[in-house]
Amino acid sequence: MRYLRWLLLLPGAVAVWLMAGLLGAAIPVAGEPPGEEVEIGLVGTAIHYDFLLPATPETRAALGFARRAGVPLDDPAVAWILVGWGAHDFYTSTGRYADIGAGPVLRAITGDGSVLRIDVWPAFDDPATLRLRLSGAQYERLLAAIAGMQGGPVLDHPGFTRTDAFVAAHGRFHLLRTCNVWIGEMLRAAGLRFGAWTPTPQAVRLSVSLHL
Repeated sequence: MRYLRWLLLLPGAVAVWLMAGLLGAAIPVAGEPPGEEVEIGLVGTAIHYDFLLPATPETRAALGFARRAGVPLDDPAVAWILVGWGAHDFYTSTGRYADIGAGPVLRAITGDGSVLRIDVWPAFDDPATLRLRLSGAQYERLLAAIAGMQGGPVLDHPGFTRTDAFVAAHGRFHLLRTCNVWIGEMLRAAGLRFGAWTPTPQAVRLSVSLHL
């Protein structure tokens, strides 16, 4: 009976969490307006956003730990470097949502260690990608914040592509600090005006449209 009560309450709790995320995205944290010197991207799935960073010498240097992990940062065909943050078990369990088990999901909700995933992309044009322009100083702060998340060794994991790698990261992942919340943390660390709490992709998109 107790479990049935929890099941009945679950849809309402999820709805409250989603609405709170949209409210958190609408409430801005003070920051600078975006600049015009450096273009970055936010590329996402139904539940997750990653950063796409231009493969400049500055970006390659800041993310040098990924080179040690086997990511081919210096390949001349690389135009973008993808960086994402997420729950250790959930993020590394599989590349397909259909194969994710209940255990990693539960640990992601209640609390799990975190990892960074780094990959390299060629030039591409996808209208679904959110494009942001930063000043040189803002981008320098963004790189420092992302690089500062690297908190441990390379994971013994095959990755999802032939070029990516997972690296242990600082901080714990949980329901109130998701990968999308981390996106907001990094943008605010760069000095940008962004939503106070962005737990979902919808909240990230709303915050971009309202504040950037």
